[in-house]
Amino acid sequence: MTRAAVVGFAQSPCRVRPDATTSGVEMLVPIFAEVFLATGLTKADIGFWCSGSSDYLAGRAFSFVQAVDAIGAVPPAMESHVEMDGAWALYEAWVKILTGEAEIALAYGFGKSSGAQLRRVLALQLDPYLVAPLWPDSVSIAALQARLGLEAGRWTEKDMAEVAARSRAAAVANPQAQVAGDVAAEELLGRPYVAEPLRAHDCAPVGDGAAVVIIASERRAGDLCARPAWITGFAHRIDSGSLGARDLLAAPSAAAAATAAGAGAGRAVEVAELHAPFTHQEIMLRAALGLGAGVAVNPSGGALCGNTMFAAGLARIGMAAQAIMSGRAGRALGHATSGPALQQNLVCVMEGR
Repeated sequence: MTRAAVVGFAQSPCRVRPDATTSGVEMLVPIFAEVFLATGLTKADIGFWCSGSSDYLAGRAFSFVQAVDAIGAVPPAMESHVEMDGAWALYEAWVKILTGEAEIALAYGFGKSSGAQLRRVLALQLDPYLVAPLWPDSVSIAALQARLGLEAGRWTEKDMAEVAARSRAAAVANPQAQVAGDVAAEELLGRPYVAEPLRAHDCAPVGDGAAVVIIASERRAGDLCARPAWITGFAHRIDSGSLGARDLLAAPSAAAAATAAGAGAGRAVEVAELHAPFTHQEIMLRAALGLGAGVAVNPSGGALCGNTMFAAGLARIGMAAQAIMSGRAGRALGHATSGPALQQNLVCVMEGR
């Protein structure tokens, strides 16, 4: 087995885009060109391609096949797809590198969330017998989780607003962010609820976009990037899909994934990019992953400032890798989630060497 490192990352701006179709090609072609320019690679150099998207979001079967137009028919490519966030596509690509089946792999995720009522579409991931027929939307389910935390004394509405205010302030420096700006938590608390106790700032915005990450084997990484982000741990875990069968105030799959990825081994991470679509979920993830006060959490603004479905988790890993590749951090953590109320969690730990 060999080691693998992130050597390239790019993402499109998170926006509601009338010019992009659900195929994602319009969003993918520019960022493919960007990451190839940065690494000096061409399509012919990619030994394995893997994508993450959702047929449910596009509203038709095998929708990801159209996105392959962004890759092109020539040269022939080894390609795969996961019906998940692109972070899980990156995991598959990482396995390909470790097993020696490819030396350079590219993972991408894309989603046009504005093409449908996202809150209702996500109800389709719920228990199809007892819960999904009631059509509880994703924001309402998150509101139930937030209410449980408030009543248990885990956090306050002010704590949640402070997460939003910090995220928006950090996103000012992120040109890809959809929401950014300096705002006081007290001002946010004066705004109306969208699903009590959640206000608009507590929820990630609906936007369209894509992200791409290139990883390479130990033999090639140093040639493609001056300071590769070496993947030292990568794991994902899953909790019960039944909302009534688990404690909604715990995220055991996040803690287990972090342990398996070695997030707590050795010195602590300096940067953590957490895929938390709701303010209270960032608070939960900080605790589950054991992140101390000295860790810079979501310096990009995080998913609260731009949550492209099926690309936001991959973007968190890419942003964490960028912190290493730029020299701003020596050890970083990227996190992705999927499913209702933090049901599934993935953790990727990277280091600069």
